[in-house]
Order: sequence, then C-alpha cells, then structure tokens
Amino acid sequence: MRPNYKRIYHDMLRLEYPEKLQDPKVRELLEKLNTSEDVLKFNEKLFKQSKENQKLRTYDKKTMLKLLQYQKKHGYSTSYMSRKYKISRTTLAKWKVMFEDELDDTIKNAGK
Repeated sequence: MRPNYKRIYHDMLRLEYPEKLQDPKVRELLEKLNTSEDVLKFNEKLFKQSKENQKLRTYDKKTMLKLLQYQKKHGYSTSYMSRKYKISRTTLAKWKVMFEDELDDTIKNAGK
C-alpha cells in the first residue's frame, strides 16, 4: 500500500502554508502526484532541500527505470547521474543489477 501523497501535502499546506494552497499552479501540481518522481519534484519546488531529506528518499520502479534509461540513452556515467540526481553511486549500481533485463528489453523495444 502506498501513501496518499496528495492528501498528505494538501493537509500540510493547509496547516502550515495556506497561501501556497491558493496558487493555481501548486493546486495543479498537487493533483498530479502519481509517481515518486512527481512527489520529489513537487517537494523540491515548494520547500528548500536539506541533506537530511536526501537520506529518506524512496523511488518506485517506474522512476528507477526512467533514470537508468536516461543514463544509458545519453551515455552518462554513474558519477554524473549521482551528482545530478543526488543519488549514491552504489544505489545506481544496485538498480542496474536489479533491472538489467528490463532495461535491455526496453531499449531493444525502443529501437523498433
């Protein structure tokens, strides 16, 4: 079972930042919180990032595959991706091992 991020952020904004909830762009983004990537982008736009929050990030499978496909498509190194998305190189390496078959299949299908 997955947390209801729309509800969590709506309640948090209502209690702590009601002025942000009045912004139509914020309300629109709030309705589009479907993947971990959406939640991270939304959080980044609304709040300043701290290093402590980095440790608590979780990613869904769709987002992990998207990042790995992006890396492979553009030929970026693991170090570059690590710096760009603030994910450890170890984590990226684990994802590559976990999704190696799916990543290869996705790239083969994209070429057709």
